[in-house]
Amino acid sequence: LREYTKGVENNLRQVELDSIQDYIKESGNLVSLHDQIRDCDMILSQMETLLSGFQAEIGSISSDIKILQEKSMDMGLRLKNRKVAESKLAKFVEDIIVPPRMIDIIVDEEVNEEYMRTLEILSKKLKCADADPTVKTSKALKDVQPELEKLRQKAVSKVFDFMVQKLYALRKPKTNIQILQQSVLLKYKYILSFLKEHGKEVYLEVRAAYIDTMNKVLSAQFRAYIQALEKLQLDIATSNDLIGVETRSTGLFSRGREPLKNRSAVFALGERINILKEIDEPPLIPHIAEASSKKYPYEVLFRSLHKLLMDTASS
Repeated sequence: LREYTKGVENNLRQVELDSIQDYIKESGNLVSLHDQIRDCDMILSQMETLLSGFQAEIGSISSDIKILQEKSMDMGLRLKNRKVAESKLAKFVEDIIVPPRMIDIIVDEEVNEEYMRTLEILSKKLKCADADPTVKTSKALKDVQPELEKLRQKAVSKVFDFMVQKLYALRKPKTNIQILQQSVLLKYKYILSFLKEHGKEVYLEVRAAYIDTMNKVLSAQFRAYIQALEKLQLDIATSNDLIGVETRSTGLFSRGREPLKNRSAVFALGERINILKEIDEPPLIPHIAEASSKKYPYEVLFRSLHKLLMDTASS
């Protein structure tokens, strides 16, 4: 056992010596490895320094980005406010400004569709100046107000003369009033709206002139219509055909007549009851009836006159 132990110790000693020799042989490589490790350590130290610098710069950039974001939000808010202010200011300028073209049309142009469109623009400007308290207190309005007032007066005067001329045209003989109303007066209906809002006194004058004109024209036409209907009246019975009556008739269609020869038909109803079925028929046209030499009982003429009166009033 001692010999075995001694052998083992010798072997371990030999292995140790061999290991030392191996280390001695590899000493150059170990020095080189040591140098490489030291160089890597230096490089890693430099990289650590560089990355620390990058980290600091990134932190600075992040701060700059945050500042830029705040500036961007502030600029966006300013832009939004300026857009709102610009839109309100643009509307204000558009509402009160008086373009030269509008002045030329109101003062010099004839009354037509373009003139009426210009009247609508002028009306909006006048309403804006009166309705908006902010506009009322503005210095800009004080500069424009006299010009708007001059344009209003000129427009009211011009359209008044225009409407009076159109109303006089209604009084001309053989004028088709309905066509003139629909093709001319109705076409210029905004003129009356403008006068009612911005020239009340003139509006009342125009309305009174129209009423007076239509009164005279329609009265004359109805008198002529009544006279034409009287010529179409069929003699059925007169005061001379009644029993025990002798009076002077003052009826609308009544005239002095001779007693009828066919006295047996005086009180015969005949087909006269058909008038109840023709209540809503159009009125008679006298010259057509005269051309066909037709005569009509009194009730037919009475219905025709009142039908025309209702149609005229409703129209």
